Amino acid sequence: MGCSFSGLNALYDAVNGGGDVWINENRFRIVRQLGEGGFAFVFLVKEIVADASSAASGGGLAKKVKNPAHLSADGTYAMKKVLIQNKEQLELVREEIRVSSLFNHPNLLPLLDHAIISVKDGQEGAWKHEAFLLFPVHLDGTLLDNFTLMKAKKETFSTTDVLHIFRQLCDGLKHMHSLEPPYAHNDVKPGNVLLTRRKGQPPLAILMDFGSARPSRKQIRSRQEALQLQEWTSEHCSAPFRAPELWDCPSHADIDERTDIWSLGCTLYAIMYGVSPFEYALGESGGSLQLAIVNAQIKWPNTGPKASYPEALHQFVTWMLQPQAAVRPRIDDIIIHVDKLIAKFTK
Repeated sequence: MGCSFSGLNALYDAVNGGGDVWINENRFRIVRQLGEGGFAFVFLVKEIVADASSAASGGGLAKKVKNPAHLSADGTYAMKKVLIQNKEQLELVREEIRVSSLFNHPNLLPLLDHAIISVKDGQEGAWKHEAFLLFPVHLDGTLLDNFTLMKAKKETFSTTDVLHIFRQLCDGLKHMHSLEPPYAHNDVKPGNVLLTRRKGQPPLAILMDFGSARPSRKQIRSRQEALQLQEWTSEHCSAPFRAPELWDCPSHADIDERTDIWSLGCTLYAIMYGVSPFEYALGESGGSLQLAIVNAQIKWPNTGPKASYPEALHQFVTWMLQPQAAVRPRIDDIIIHVDKLIAKFTK
């Protein structure tokens, strides 16, 4: 998403000056920037409550949030600000808000509040939009963030942690796949999994970013429909975690939520080894990521921590990464199997 210089300046002025932001009737102070991507910015914010009685009851936000467990004990939250330049981008943000409101599960990041406001461009004088989305904050970062830190320390997740992180992702996806109609996340990957470290327990894992989530079942009945699907997924589904049927869709195909199962298998591999099982193709001379994926050419590490993970986990990944979607397992099958592995390898 594009943004004007004036929009960027206003944004950074607010940050540098410790500016306040109103999301509907609740006020938040920007503490610091946590990250950015495209033309979306994520900030750590702290709720500013009007009086002591409001603070004692959890602040003004407490009146809006249905589940008290989502409220922060210290009033801090994550706020995503999106600079919107056109009607298409506006509809995408509205769809993300609508879809996020469908889910209610401890392993899916809840949208606590949101606001879309009109702002006048200082240079062009045109009216544009900014969206503010409020979420619980998880300062331990994403799985991807943790891979970077752990690699520097030459650390890996234990088999127990691998299985428990994965099991939580399965729980979140089962909730999405069980809706009527079922929804696919469409972008399951380490960068969309938040972790919270817990003393004496495996990390808490929460799936986030529902900007690509859509009803999962699609009937493709023409070459034009197949090409339209491929174009959409090329923009919304991260390539190293994208299912084969989304790379080369037949003119007659029934697409369902098992596209997520492929991404889940790639993510399980990544929890162990820090990357997708197909990213090696990006670094090979003449290599093709698409060919590696559609042929399910998994490359296992020859050195490092490979020996520390049971072969049963490698077989589990391979089971999920079947190029033919019709024989790929569904989420209920995955949960049954991972529970058996947890019982076998966790003491």
